[in-house]
Order: sequence, then C-alpha cells, then structure tokens
Amino acid sequence: MTEHPDVVIVGAGISGVSAAWHLQDRCPTKSYAILEKRAAMGGTWDLFRYPGIRSDSDMHTLGFRFRPWTERQAIADGKPILEYVKGTAAMYGIDKHIRLNQKVISADWSNAQNRWTLQIESNGAMSAVTCSFLFLCSGYYNYDQGYTPNFAGAQDFAGSIIHPQHWPEDLDYDGKNVVVIGSGASAVTLVPALANSGAKHVTMLQRSPTYIVSQPERDSIAERLNRWLPENMAYAMVRWKNVLRQAAVYGACRKWPRRMRKNFMGLAQRQLPEGYDVRKHFGPHYNPWDQRLCLVPNGDLFRAIRHGQVDVVTDTIDRFTPTGIRLNSGQQLPADIIVTATGLNLQLFGGAAVTVDGESVDLTKAMAYKGMMLSGLPNMAYTVGYTNASWTLKADLVSEFVCRLLNYMDANDYESVVVERPGSDVQECPFMEFTPGYVLRVIDELPKQGSRKPWRLNQNYLRDIHLIRRGKIDDEGLRFAKKPVAVPV
Repeated sequence: MTEHPDVVIVGAGISGVSAAWHLQDRCPTKSYAILEKRAAMGGTWDLFRYPGIRSDSDMHTLGFRFRPWTERQAIADGKPILEYVKGTAAMYGIDKHIRLNQKVISADWSNAQNRWTLQIESNGAMSAVTCSFLFLCSGYYNYDQGYTPNFAGAQDFAGSIIHPQHWPEDLDYDGKNVVVIGSGASAVTLVPALANSGAKHVTMLQRSPTYIVSQPERDSIAERLNRWLPENMAYAMVRWKNVLRQAAVYGACRKWPRRMRKNFMGLAQRQLPEGYDVRKHFGPHYNPWDQRLCLVPNGDLFRAIRHGQVDVVTDTIDRFTPTGIRLNSGQQLPADIIVTATGLNLQLFGGAAVTVDGESVDLTKAMAYKGMMLSGLPNMAYTVGYTNASWTLKADLVSEFVCRLLNYMDANDYESVVVERPGSDVQECPFMEFTPGYVLRVIDELPKQGSRKPWRLNQNYLRDIHLIRRGKIDDEGLRFAKKPVAVPV
C-alpha cells in the first residue's frame, strides 16, 4: 500500500525544519514526512563547503523565531549554522521525520482524489508517496550544478577550475595564485578566506562591481542584553532591532538611491588604501538593492586589500590561457587555480515535474499568491525567502500561514484549496523584481506576480506580518472545495 502522510515537506534545510516545527506546534494531529534528496540534511549549509562559508545576514534574523541563536558570532560561519539547523531538528524530534536520498522526480495532483502522488527515486529505485498537502521547501536553485559561463580556452588552462558549489575537500591552494571570478556573496566570502589561509595571492576578477558593506561580526547590543535578560527575551529584542534596521536601510536605498550609493562608497573608501579607485571597483552601475548588498564581517575583504593580499580587477575576460586569464584590456592574470564564483542556476520545485490530472502545468502562466502559492496548483505551497532580508523571516511566516490554512480547511471540512487567477484589474509583473544574473537568465520561464495584494510579492517583513500572519484566510485569492457528496443510486 502506498504511504500517505497528511503533509509532505520537500527539503530538509532551514525552510523544511521551520515547516516541520510549525506543523508539530500548530497542527499536532497532522502526520508529515520530510523528503531530502541529498545524503544529509542542512540544505545550503551542508552543500557549500568552500573556505570561509558564512551567513550573509545576521543570525538573529537568519535564525528561527522559535529557537534563539546563542553563539557569540552574529555573522556566523557555515559549520555552526549547520549545527544549529541539525540541533533544532534533533531538539524537536523533527529529524525522525527526515528521509534522506529521496529525490522527488514528479508530483501529480488528482482532482478526483484530492491528493498528490509523488514519484521518488532513492538509490536507483523508484517508489511512490501520496499526500493531501505538498509543501516545497527546497529553495530556488539547482543543488547539483552551479552556473559557469563558457569561457574560451578553459580547456587550455593547466591548473584547477573550481566552482564554489562543488569545492573539493582536498584542494591545496597553499602558496598558490588564485583568481576568483565574480563579485557576489560567494566571491567576497572566498577571497579574504583564501588570502588568510595560505594562498600566495588572490585576485577578485569582476565584470562589474557590487555594493559591499562592512558589519561587525559580533553584535555588542546582543551581548549586553544576553547578560541582563532571559535568553528568549534578549533574542527577540535583538531580532526586532535587526529587522527594523534592515527595513530602514532598504527603505532609504529605495527612496534616496543616490545618497545611499554615495554613503556606501564613502564607507568603502575609508577602509581602502589612499587613492584607491572606489568608483571603478566598488561603484555598481545599478542602485543599491536592485541586487543584494554583500556583507563583509569586520571589513575582512577591505583589510585584505589594504595588506596587499588581494587585488580587485574590474574587466572582462578574453580567454583562459595555460597560465591564467587574459583580459580584454590585454592584462594577464597569472593563476594556479581559478574559482568560478559566477552564480547559481535557478530551479523551481527542486527540478520535479509538476502535473495536474496528468497534464503538464505551464508555470509561465501561473500567478503567485502572497509569494507562497501558485494559481492552478491545489494544496501546494512553497517557501522562497526574502532577497532584501534574511531568508528565515519569510520561511517562518510561510510555515505559519500553511498551518493556519490547514486548520481553516479542517474546521470547514474543505479538502482542497487553489489560488484563483485574478481578473484584468490585476496586471502581470515579473516573478522577482530583482536583477542578479541567475534571475535574469530565466525570468521568462518563471511564474508571474500581480500588481496588487494578495498576488503581489512583498519584499517587506513588516507588511507580510500583517498580510500573512494576521490576514484573513478566505480572501479573494483562494477558492476552497469540499469533497463531493456521493448521491445514492
């Protein structure tokens, strides 16, 4: 007999653990299973193993609302974050519901049965699981393959070419010249870490710069509050302090982009050598928060530049050569190792094929509801975190909403819920109003969002508290249905 938990959660990272905790807390009668395609839980924090891997936001907001982050590092390394996620799962018995090496190949919704059927591959064998509600918590990028452009001459390079998503544990970069291609979060994390752990010299090669902001690794206010107050109270206060600070900075960037651009570049200039060309290397052509700001703890990247351990080169690549990279300016960059920190491949639903009654669903025609459900896909929700704040803030809100939704359906004897596509008064907008390369490469393949709530994707935690945590369930965006009553013959 095919197994049938009430809820299947796909993904055992931060989002999946949040989903499971909320189900246990708010829907204690619901059975659930967590399917994780990899051999270990932890998601991003188990996958990425490159030197210096760390959070790119503070742990008081990246941490779960329901379990305080108690380490002294507010900007934390990857290992303690992974331990925190695993420890949370163990503390609440969530780990007992996790099934590893379970790759969801397809998910088909049956309108007649009001259930999903998942086809799962595990170690080469296929099996099926059904569920009444499908909760996708596997993120939005391809875990199996990072994005690497086709670099001319790559096959000629005599050294190693590495993508951060697939960092070899035995890679020896001691005494080597390393070129890191990219200017995003992975690059600005890797570059100082490599420079401070044995590399002879590190060059960060970027096509265009990114806004980079220094922040203390430790939060002095959090440390004081932890001495004076109970753990939960101190955590909540610091969390709200950081939420409000993030919202204020983001709001200022949208309202006064030129002023904030000048501020960010001025802050960078004060940490760089005299005469350094900040405009060229740290002055992006876009406004702050059109793409995500990059965070560097204690200014580690700027310090490595000051000490001569790191160079930043802003140029485009002509081709790889046997001994390094030739740029279109004619400059040659010597390299023993090239790291392609060139981004992610965006992938929805963990790559699973999603159908309704056996018919493929055209996701480009679907519209998002509250940034967590899609029109035409019944009894399904997904978690995609904020691009301008910590991922977990949104993950916790989505998990809360799913529990409210399930309880509402039970109280009213509903068996299915589906997002209604709005009328002509709601205009279609891109799924993400965010311009990093990994989004722009596939923007035409993504669902849409609407021009007003509840189909509008807020990148605003404070608004989402009102809309998601406190908003009514049976609003204009959802259609509920009960199981048809059998008519006696």
